[in-house]
Amino acid sequence: MAVKAMNSKEVTERVINKKELFILDVRNEADFADWKIEGENLDYFNIPYFELLDGVEEILNKIPTDKELLVVCAKEGSSIMVAEMLSEHGLTAFYLEGGMKAWSEHLEPVKIGDLRDGGGVYQFVRIGKGCLSYMVVSNGEAAIIDATRMTDTYLDFAKEIGAKITHVFDTHLHADHISGGRTIAELTGATYWLPPKDATEVTFDYKPLEGGKVVTIGHTAIDIHALYSPGHTIGSTSFVVDASYLLSGDILFIDSIGRPDLAGMAEDWVADLRESLYIRYRELSMDLVVLPAHFMIIHELNEDGSVAEKLGSLFAKNHGLNIEDEVVFRKLVTENLPPQPNAYQEIRETNMGKINPDLEKQREMEIGPNRCAVR
Repeated sequence: MAVKAMNSKEVTERVINKKELFILDVRNEADFADWKIEGENLDYFNIPYFELLDGVEEILNKIPTDKELLVVCAKEGSSIMVAEMLSEHGLTAFYLEGGMKAWSEHLEPVKIGDLRDGGGVYQFVRIGKGCLSYMVVSNGEAAIIDATRMTDTYLDFAKEIGAKITHVFDTHLHADHISGGRTIAELTGATYWLPPKDATEVTFDYKPLEGGKVVTIGHTAIDIHALYSPGHTIGSTSFVVDASYLLSGDILFIDSIGRPDLAGMAEDWVADLRESLYIRYRELSMDLVVLPAHFMIIHELNEDGSVAEKLGSLFAKNHGLNIEDEVVFRKLVTENLPPQPNAYQEIRETNMGKINPDLEKQREMEIGPNRCAVR
């Protein structure tokens, strides 16, 4: 019986729609424990493929027959082999096309909402990595915020909706994923904006983005207002779009707050983080829809697959925004931190233009979950 591929988009649709799926993950135990496909109605069984080289008979009783079955490995090859062995025992088994490498790279576009004078805001959900990027579109022009290195997705989407990319922004110098901002700017002629305090070591030209700066997209005055909000990095900058949306970068997430230690400056930046969240954000409209640069857990996704919630709601229920004692807050954000992202220093250097790794190396650098939040 021939086995069929299930691609990352198809898996994403099952995750968003909360469909049942049984995943047989044949990577080694450490890789599975560190990072896997997540979803509300997913069940898992992990066994390294090399333990199945002599056959799959010993695991047949672990696999349900009333759910779709997806075999997953790092790159695809091992999952095809195992899926074929399962099919020989009468099971219908899919394999994940491109493996976890492809899962890490998939971007799912979701429309967040309309703008007051036309146009809209789109979120690109990198569901396997937790990265969130954005396209703001107005009157045939587009701005992109926090692009990933999968630049074709943005270019193709802009072409599909008939928009010309005129501005590209990064909210900060990313340490957990490689930015596609500079590449998109070079390919489209768009202006590339970076916070200058994060860009002191970059090797390329950019336009300095500072608090209070207003950039207009299209002819309908859709303003992107930059709000200096240090804490995750010293240059971290948030954006208020059309007085309706707050793009919070890695300062504020739906269920947590940003970590200040990825440049080795946790003790120095914790006060900036608190001031940004507890003073500057408090001065904003509580009706702003918060659009972060990452999500931490799959439960942060809304029913439509988006990651978004009003600022007032986050001030009511996000623990990181409700710590009155500054000493307790400092302890939380300097001691309660997950492991640092894989290859984060190399990723920072890539985003500075200091090194230029090939595509395969870039993929290796980014493998694994994002770790930008305080736990």
